[in-house]
Amino acid sequence: MTVRKNQANLSADEKRRFVDALLQLKRSGRYDAFVTTHNAFIMGDTDNGERTGHRSPSFLPWHRRFLLEFERALQSVDSSVALPYWDWSTDRSPRSSLWAPDLLGGTGRSLDGRVMDGPFAAAAGNWTINVRVDSRTYLRRSLGSGVRELPTRAEVESVLGMATYDMAPWNSSSDGFRNHLEGWRGVNLHNRVHVWVGGQMATGVSPNDPVFWLHHAYIDKLWADWQRRHPGSGYLPLSGTADVVDLGETMKPWNDVRPSDLLDHTAFYTFDVA
Repeated sequence: MTVRKNQANLSADEKRRFVDALLQLKRSGRYDAFVTTHNAFIMGDTDNGERTGHRSPSFLPWHRRFLLEFERALQSVDSSVALPYWDWSTDRSPRSSLWAPDLLGGTGRSLDGRVMDGPFAAAAGNWTINVRVDSRTYLRRSLGSGVRELPTRAEVESVLGMATYDMAPWNSSSDGFRNHLEGWRGVNLHNRVHVWVGGQMATGVSPNDPVFWLHHAYIDKLWADWQRRHPGSGYLPLSGTADVVDLGETMKPWNDVRPSDLLDHTAFYTFDVA
């Protein structure tokens, strides 16, 4: 069984294996396919039309499947690798171990946001940005520039306390747990972290930055935490809802998986801390 660990607790060997698997996926071209998929959905998901990966109830199961596909790709390179998660409510500083040269490298230089250290810096020669929104081919970050503070533990707790998964109109104006976690309303958890990192993370091609996977692994863990706290509250909507994915409907682009198939993460992996 795959165990997803807090990145702060990874051993030196676990960090090395994770980074090496990322670099091998990048060299093979398989990594960029994930970036392309994410960008297509974030650009296509709208409040008033069909929406699957974002601004909708299926934000959480869609990304759970997306991460599972990516984790399996990593494991095809090295079966020992699991996606780590980044608890940004605790590791809140640009000086956290996450940003050290042996894992993701740090923030970008002030001139142009270009990441200058670590395995994904342009100077290392292994991480050309091919799926992009502009002509720049290097990884960019501006930690803490777009928004000053990452979400706090108290803010996380306030969202975990919401008892209803989602509600009409099932988009970025909805109340409920999913939308407050996604960040279109309330204290803004998921979206704020993307903006805090900056660079490609603040765009539709956010998976270009490997921190995307650690961020979403934590979002996925928060969904699991919410499920344990609210065992009587499940995924909504159930059926007959226009433009969004109901509990038993299949999700694009896979068309072979439904939210109902992904409610129990323990069928696929566990977390080091429940």
